[in-house]
Amino acid sequence: MIMIKLLEVMIGLASGLAVGAGFVAFLTVLGVIPRLIQLSKTHVFTQYYETSVIAGALFGTFLSFSSFVFSLPVFIEMVWGLFHGIFIGMLAAALTEVLNVFPILAKRVGMDGYILGFLMALVLGKVLGSLFQWMIFVK
Repeated sequence: MIMIKLLEVMIGLASGLAVGAGFVAFLTVLGVIPRLIQLSKTHVFTQYYETSVIAGALFGTFLSFSSFVFSLPVFIEMVWGLFHGIFIGMLAAALTEVLNVFPILAKRVGMDGYILGFLMALVLGKVLGSLFQWMIFVK
């Protein structure tokens, strides 16, 4: 029983590190926030952008790990959904640029011949993780 718990801890820690590394890579390597500031010409609000990202990450973590439930008026939920849609759209646009990052990364770490395996590992890990979540946690 203790071995299963240790395995769960290791998987959870590895998953958290992978997601955290992906989030940091998304923000730093792709330069999403600086590019957004540049395009919107809102350099005076840089500190608000940074604070929003940190607050959003902390609030999302809180909602993920707590059983806190709240209901909001429909209008607020519509605004919340709009913000989610904007984020997903920006994420999709940034991910198109990520495809250029993988060959450079593979070349720097000496994995030139293994790019296909690396991408397949990422895809299969995402699919298996999603299936695990929906089959175990969402009933």
